[in-house]
Amino acid sequence: MNKKLKLRLSIFIIWLFTISGIFGVLSEYENWFLSLTPLSLLLSFIIIIWHVKPYDSKLIFAIAIPFFLGFITEALGVNYGLIFGNYAYGENLGIKVFGVPLMICINWALLTMATADAAKLISKNLLLSSLIGAALMTGLDVILEISAPRFDFWEFENGEVPLQNYSGWLVTAFIAHLGYQSFKVKTNKTISIHVLISIIVFFTVFLFF
Repeated sequence: MNKKLKLRLSIFIIWLFTISGIFGVLSEYENWFLSLTPLSLLLSFIIIIWHVKPYDSKLIFAIAIPFFLGFITEALGVNYGLIFGNYAYGENLGIKVFGVPLMICINWALLTMATADAAKLISKNLLLSSLIGAALMTGLDVILEISAPRFDFWEFENGEVPLQNYSGWLVTAFIAHLGYQSFKVKTNKTISIHVLISIIVFFTVFLFF
């Protein structure tokens, strides 16, 4: 497929799902659209992977770092209240293992890849770009936390998000970025930025509706 066509098609799909999702959730079919959340996240992840060049073993190892780090920290959180605090996942993120939706692990990988590209536009230094990427992920989590209970994604004990959650996100995301970015995966920054902005737009809309 022609590179320009591939890029345009990918961007079109990203925004098609984002805009459709917004209007769908705002409609009487909210529950049905929210049940498609795993599909939407997986599609964004696949699109980013689709634009990685070249495909080799380092890509697998790089993605595995945020994926498994996310799983371990989330499992400690939902089962023991460690890292992020006391919370539990709902049903709209799909299949769970030890109380953790597998799609959340994909989400950790997706956000790490997307924010890494955004961070590297600011600094090429590994430590600084990892810190910037972690800060971007933590900032995004602030927005996510507001809509998460409404969407039956997850909810904290007594409905209050502790400061521990954000410090946990910052530290965990920083480690994830250090590991992921050290492999220097060649992603498409344009796609990553579109994915990141689409996520921000989607959840920002529901701060007001």
